[in-house]
Amino acid sequence: MESGKIRPKMSREERAKQFMPFAALKGYPEALRRREKVTVPRMELAEEYREGLDRKLRQVKKNDVITVVFFCRGEYLKVTGMVSRIDVTARLLQIVNTKIAFADIADISGPGIADG
Repeated sequence: MESGKIRPKMSREERAKQFMPFAALKGYPEALRRREKVTVPRMELAEEYREGLDRKLRQVKKNDVITVVFFCRGEYLKVTGMVSRIDVTARLLQIVNTKIAFADIADISGPGIADG
């Protein structure tokens, strides 16, 4: 540095940036977290349990608030909400914006739904 020249003073934010960790592989930590997700195999339901689920499903009406446990992409999810659509032909149940195939349902519960 030449004598007599003064460098402008760095702001705190600029100085702090010098010491921030460097991510050489952008997105790598997120990819690792996705990879760490434990997947589970789909449960094979007994025939009498499936019949009970079918009886429960027949009790469900549009606008009912229910809780459904279902299999989706290697994990079991639980959703509670209002039934917005039941399509018997397509074998599809929709709770708010979540579409669930009848075959993926593991359990249904809610007011007015008697155990199968």
